[in-house]
Amino acid sequence: MKSEFTLAFNEITERFGLSQDTVMEALEAAMVSAYRRSVNASTAQNVEAKIDAETGEVRVYAEKEVVDSVENPQTEVALDVARGVDPLVESGGMLLVESTPKDFGRVAAQTAKQVILQRLREAERDAQYDEFIEREGDMVHGTVHSITPQAVTVGLGRAEAILPRNQQIPGEQFRVRDRIRVYVLEVRKSSRGPVIVVSRTHPHMLRRLLEMEVPEINQGLVEIKAIAREAGKRAKVAVAALRDGVDPVGACVGLRGVRIQSIVRDLNDEKIDVIEWNSDPATFIAKALSPARVSGVFLDEGLDRGKTAMVVVPEDQLSLAIGRAGVNARLGARLTGWRIDIKSLPEAGADALNRLTTDEAFAEMAKAQAERVSQVEVVLAKKAEGRPVTPEEYTVLTAFVDLVQKALEERRDVRRRDYVQKLEEVRAGVPAGAYATPLVQVGLSTRVFGLLQEAGYETAGQALEQIALDPDKILGLSGFGPKAMEELKQVLETYEYPEPAPQVFEAVEGVEVSLDSTGIPVGKAPLAEAELQAESKAVAAEVGALPGEEAAPLEVLEPAEVVGAIPVAMEATGEPGQVILDVEQAFEQLAGQLAVVDEVADDEEEEEGTLVSPKKAKKKKGVRTIEYDPVTGEMVVKRRRKRGEEWEDFSP
Repeated sequence: MKSEFTLAFNEITERFGLSQDTVMEALEAAMVSAYRRSVNASTAQNVEAKIDAETGEVRVYAEKEVVDSVENPQTEVALDVARGVDPLVESGGMLLVESTPKDFGRVAAQTAKQVILQRLREAERDAQYDEFIEREGDMVHGTVHSITPQAVTVGLGRAEAILPRNQQIPGEQFRVRDRIRVYVLEVRKSSRGPVIVVSRTHPHMLRRLLEMEVPEINQGLVEIKAIAREAGKRAKVAVAALRDGVDPVGACVGLRGVRIQSIVRDLNDEKIDVIEWNSDPATFIAKALSPARVSGVFLDEGLDRGKTAMVVVPEDQLSLAIGRAGVNARLGARLTGWRIDIKSLPEAGADALNRLTTDEAFAEMAKAQAERVSQVEVVLAKKAEGRPVTPEEYTVLTAFVDLVQKALEERRDVRRRDYVQKLEEVRAGVPAGAYATPLVQVGLSTRVFGLLQEAGYETAGQALEQIALDPDKILGLSGFGPKAMEELKQVLETYEYPEPAPQVFEAVEGVEVSLDSTGIPVGKAPLAEAELQAESKAVAAEVGALPGEEAAPLEVLEPAEVVGAIPVAMEATGEPGQVILDVEQAFEQLAGQLAVVDEVADDEEEEEGTLVSPKKAKKKKGVRTIEYDPVTGEMVVKRRRKRGEEWEDFSP
C-alpha cells in the first residue's frame, strides 16, 4: 500500500505536469531552507537534504569541522562521532554528518510550504517556456478567455497567450469560449511566467493553414513560393509544382473550392488569390495582378532605380488591377518583389506617342512608323472626344505601345551594358586596397566625413569609384560644395593605400609548384567538395577506421597504387598542363609528415561478457601513424602503446 507521502508526491507531479526529479529537487531545496531557518545556520555552511521516496523520511546533512572538543554543535563535530561516519577522518577536517533536528518533519512542513510552492511555480513556468519556445513560428488552437480593447487573452492549455489588437484581423469579433487558431509570434521569459504573443495577421499563418489543408504541400508535390497578405482584405499566394502532371493551383483550391473556402472562413472571409509561380518575371507579374487582365508587362532593371515594371491594362481593367485603395497592386508588388506602375492602354499609348514624336533618339523610328503613328493619333482623338473605339483600334494601340516599349528596353540594355563596362574600367583603376580602407582612416575633415557617411559611403574605394563615374552625384549631396569635393579628391588621391594580402599556399619543402593565372597549381584541377570528402575517406581508410566505423583490414599497397590515393608533391614541367610525379621523392617527403591521429581502442581482445570501465577503455587508446619504408617499398603502420615505449611495427 502506498504511503501518504507517495500519494501526495504523485498528485503534485500530475497537477503541475512536472517530472518526479524536478519535484524531488524542489522538496529537498525546501528542506534545506527550513533547516537553515530552524537552526539559524549560515549560508556559507554546506547543507544537503535527502528524502526517502517511499516513506517520505527526511534526513538533513550539514558540513561540520572535526574537532577534539565541541564548542558549537551547529558547526563542529567530535572526532569520535566523526570517525563513526568516516574512519579515516582526522581532526581539523570537514565532514558531512547527519544533523536532522527533532520534530523536523512538522516544523519543516510549516516553514517550507512557501518555498516548495515557489519552486514548483518556477519549475512550472520553465516547463511552459520550454514547451512553447519550440512551437514559436507554428500554429496552435486556443480558447478565448477574456476580451479587452487592447488585447484578447487566449488559453492554450497550460498557459495563456496574448493576441494584441494590432495582430487581430480588422472587423473580426470574438466571444468568450470561442475556439480559434492563432500563430505563435513570440515567446519570452518574465517574472510571472512565459509571455506568449500570438497573431492572426501574420503571412506565415496563411502558410500553416495551407500546409494543413493541402496534402500535396506536405507530400512535397507543391511548394509555396511567396505569400503577400493584408489581413482582412486580400491575400495572394504563389505556388509551384515540383512534379510533372500536378496542378498546383487546383491542389490548393480543391474540388469546387472546398479547401480554400475552409481557409477563407477561418480568416474571417479574407479573399485569397492562388496563382501559379513562373520563373519569367513578366509572366509572373501579369498573373500576380489577377483577377485583372493585363495587356503587356515591360521590365526596367535599372542599376540605380531598382527593378520596376510598367504594366499596361485595358481601360475597363484599370480599377480592378489597382484594387480597392490600391490593395491589389500593393500585394502584387510584394509578391513579385518588383515596383509596379499600372497604366491604362490609352494612357500608355499617349506616352508612347509623345516619346516617339518628341525624343530625337526615336526620330528614325518615327519616320519608319509614320502610318502607324497617324492611326494611333486617330484612335487617341476618338477616345478624347468620347466616341466609341472598336476592338481593332484597341489592337492597333496595343501593338504600338509594345513596339515603342520594346525599342525603349533595347536602349536601356545598351546603356546598362555601357555602364557595366565603364564600371569595370573604373574599378580597374582604383587601388585594390582602397575598398578595404574605411573613410574614417584617410584623414577627411569631420564635416566632409559626416556628409559622406550619411550618404552611405563607407570605404575610400566607394568614394573614388563614384568620383570617376559621376562626381555630380556627390556634389548633389546636401551641404556638399566644390571646396568639399576638392578636399575629398586631394585626400583620396594622395593617401597611400595598403596592398591587399596575397594568398598563401602551403608548399612542400624542396618542391616547386607553378600556379596558373587563377592561382591553381598547374596540372591539378580544383576538387569539388564531394571529391575532397571521397579523397579524405580514401586516405583515412588506409590508416584506420573513420569515426563511428569499423577498422578496415590493412593492405600493403604498391607505390603506384598509393599515388592515386594520397596527394603527392608535384613538379611542374616547362610545358603547361604536364606534371612529373616522382614517386620515390614524394614518399620520402611524406615520410614523417603524414600522420593520422585516430583514437582506436587497443587490439587486445576482451573476454566475452566482461565489462570494461570507460576510464580503462580510454587508457587503452593509442596513436597510429603511417610511414613509407624505402627498404621494403611498403607502407608501414606503427603505433605507440604507452608514453616512452619504442615504436612497434604493425604491418603484415
